[in-house]
Amino acid sequence: MKEKVKIIECPRDAMQSIMTFIPTKTKLKYLQSVVDVGFDIVDIGSFVSSKVIPQLSDTKEIIESINISNSNSKLLTIVANKKGAENASSYEKISFIGYPFSISETFQIRNTNKTINDSLDELDNILTISDKANKETVVYLSMCFGNPHGDPWSLDLVNEWVYKLSKIGVKTISLSDTIGSSNPKSIGTIFNSVLKNHNNIEFGAHLHSEPETSYDKIKSAFEAGCRRFDAVIKGYGGCPMASNELVGNIATEKLVSYLEKKKVSININSSKFEKCYQLSSDFYKKYS
Repeated sequence: MKEKVKIIECPRDAMQSIMTFIPTKTKLKYLQSVVDVGFDIVDIGSFVSSKVIPQLSDTKEIIESINISNSNSKLLTIVANKKGAENASSYEKISFIGYPFSISETFQIRNTNKTINDSLDELDNILTISDKANKETVVYLSMCFGNPHGDPWSLDLVNEWVYKLSKIGVKTISLSDTIGSSNPKSIGTIFNSVLKNHNNIEFGAHLHSEPETSYDKIKSAFEAGCRRFDAVIKGYGGCPMASNELVGNIATEKLVSYLEKKKVSININSSKFEKCYQLSSDFYKKYS
C-alpha cells in the first residue's frame, strides 16, 4: 500500500498580497478549477478585516458559490478572532478553520494585533466555536524556524508551544516559515524533534522559499517524517504582514514531482491539475 501525503493548496496565501482587487467572478472561476483538481484541502479564503486584507473581502460570496459536490477537496479558511470563527463555522462547506499563532510576540502583534497571551485566549474561543460546529482547527505556528525580530527563539521553545497548544485541544499544527528563513538542515531538525516529542499532533509544513531551494526543503521535511504539505501552484504569494520582501510559497508542481518520484499516493486529478496550472498564469500575472 502506497504511503499517503496530504496536499493543501493555498490560493488564499497567493492572493492576499495582490493589491489590485480581482473581480469575484474571475476569482471564483480560478478557485473552482483548483477545487476540481481534488487536493486534500483548499485554503480558499479568510474571514478577517477587509481593511487589512481587502483582496479576500469576498470570501463569503466565494464560499456560497463554489461547488465542492464533485470534488474530494475540503475547504479551509483563515480567521484572526472569535468573530471570524463564528462567520466561518456557519458554512457547511468549510471543514477547517485556520488560526495564525506565532511564537514571536512581535509578529503576533503585527499579524493579529494581539499579544501571544491574548492570542492563546482567542484560540481557546475559536476551538470551542469550531468544536460546536464540527469543524477542525488548524494552527499555523509561525516563526518556528527562527526569529528575525529579536524575540526569544529555540528548539525547546518550539516544543514548549506545541505542548501548550496540544493541551488546549489543538490536533493539527502547520509549522510555518513565514519569511523564508528556514533551510533544509533547520527543517529536518525541527520536524524530527516535534514528531518525536508530540505523537498526538498532525504536523504540516507551510514553507516559504526561493524557487532554487524549495526542492531541498520539501525533501528535508519529507525525510524527517512530514506527511502534510501546504503549497501554491507556481509558488505565488507571500505574507503581507512580514514587512520584508515577499518570499513565495513552495510550488505545488515541485511538490507533486517530488512525491511522484517517491511513489507516494496523492489525491489529485492529473488532467484537471494541468488545466488549473495553465489558468494560474493568466490569473495571477494579470493582477500582480
